[in-house]
Amino acid sequence: MARHRLPRLLLLPVTLTILILLFLSSSPPPPPPQPPIPCGAAPSDATAGRWVPTPSPPPPPLYIQSCPFHRNAWNCLRNGRPPVAALSWAPSRCGGAVVPRLDPAAFLAAARGRRIGLVGDSLSENLVVALLCALRSGDGGARKWKRRGAWRGGYFPREDVVVAYHRAVLLAKYTWQPVENSKPQSDGIKGTYRVDVDIPADDWANITKFYDVLIFNTGHWWGPDKFPKETPLVFYRGGKPIEPPLGIFDGLKVVLRSMGSYIEREVPSKTLKLWRTQSPRHFDGGEWDHNGSCVSDRLLEENELDSWFDPRFGGVNKEARLVNSAIWEALVGTDIQLLNLTYMSEFRADAHPAIWLGKKDAVAVWGQDCMHWCLPGVPDTWVDILAVRILHYFKQGKG
Repeated sequence: MARHRLPRLLLLPVTLTILILLFLSSSPPPPPPQPPIPCGAAPSDATAGRWVPTPSPPPPPLYIQSCPFHRNAWNCLRNGRPPVAALSWAPSRCGGAVVPRLDPAAFLAAARGRRIGLVGDSLSENLVVALLCALRSGDGGARKWKRRGAWRGGYFPREDVVVAYHRAVLLAKYTWQPVENSKPQSDGIKGTYRVDVDIPADDWANITKFYDVLIFNTGHWWGPDKFPKETPLVFYRGGKPIEPPLGIFDGLKVVLRSMGSYIEREVPSKTLKLWRTQSPRHFDGGEWDHNGSCVSDRLLEENELDSWFDPRFGGVNKEARLVNSAIWEALVGTDIQLLNLTYMSEFRADAHPAIWLGKKDAVAVWGQDCMHWCLPGVPDTWVDILAVRILHYFKQGKG
């Protein structure tokens, strides 16, 4: 019996080797290695870094004050404001390198046939104007595009690319409900704005499958300056008033959760979904209607940021971090990625239109603009970061 068993034992290693080779040959090939994350594309690149002088010699601007996509109130050079300092953002992760400036022609080529949409308030418009003006230098045939309910947009025919902004300041649908004249109101209420927390605004409800990239925001309208006690927000769900009634900040939280769920449900999974965090304001000395000013050429220091923006100190610029806390809470567990531009922008008290608004008596009526940004200016760096992030997403084969 031993003489017969020995050859069989000798065959075992050979058999095992053959089986292993057969298994390996039938296994699927390993996935291709992911491209390295370029400077500016990592989510942390905008939240850890510093502003540095743009490397010399500075490149010529991608656009000038005659850009046809420009908005007069942000066209600071045309309106006589001294130029904003030429600075670049150097993320801590990048070892001293700065976020590369957008190459308009290369970006359009990489985005060929795709559509990029922004949905939100006027700070999203501030960003889209910078993006449109920059991309126009890569396609002289660019023309305005305002289809599908877009408030502002551009079409770039060379590569068949659409970039557009849809104005939806609360994201949720809201409608004015005046008080009936036959019912005198002792509390001074002139009417209410009904906010349906579970219904998206008409401005973007039907474009969720049109765009390949969608960037959302809301926040700047969620305050008593937009909705004072005489014309408050009243929140509805399922067609009925929410009881007990919600205050404005609690209403914001509910809307953020509802709209986040709607986006996850209605926007295709292959679409790059980003949520831009709040853009900080820089009112010094008071609110916009109480002589708040931002006529400055000085960046804030790191050790000044909390005193300006931390809600614990109750300053007039606490809005950004307060709203961001609600955004982070609402988006946990979703596939919506944060585009966190708040921290890098907090330093830039030097870059707002301030008194250079392009209209006579604008400051007397509206106060200084310490919320929006001059163009060219800080939103150009936002564009650089957004472009790197979009291109990295495309290179991964996801979009």
